[in-house]
Amino acid sequence: MRWWLAGLAAMAALGVEATPQNVFAQDISALRRHDTDATIDVDADRFEVRDRENIAVFQGNVKVNQANLTLEANTVRVYYDRAQNNDLAILRIDANGNVQLTSPSERALGNYGIYDVKQRQITLVGNVRLIKGESTLNGDRLQVNLDSGVIRLNGAPTQAGQSSGRVTGRFVVPPREDQR
Repeated sequence: MRWWLAGLAAMAALGVEATPQNVFAQDISALRRHDTDATIDVDADRFEVRDRENIAVFQGNVKVNQANLTLEANTVRVYYDRAQNNDLAILRIDANGNVQLTSPSERALGNYGIYDVKQRQITLVGNVRLIKGESTLNGDRLQVNLDSGVIRLNGAPTQAGQSSGRVTGRFVVPPREDQR
């Protein structure tokens, strides 16, 4: 019982509220007010464009940079639309395989990622790990709201023979000034 209370105290100290199946990080991400209109740079081993479908596919060690956001994966699909002046407007970026999202304040890992540029939201799914400093949270689905900077991590639904469906974490609480 004591360790459980200590865990809740550590979560409170980090600004994290625990609820069933969810963990909300009240500590705001550096991606708050992220500039989704900033230039997007992509680097990959291979590139294929499917212009009739408005899809560009990047494969092999893909790295996507936009302002202070970096997205890495094995494969990235960029869904776009053509504006009236024939410029491309990126709608969504899907990342698959060894997905890693990095910002100045955190790093998140998962199996699959969706960066919805129009909705200003990033979602990672599957074996998600959120790393902030020395603290780590694990779950199944992570959402980053690029307007508010709030990060939500959900556990997977419980099914027979699978994980507990819970969010787990290890919080490293820095020493207080008065304890030094």
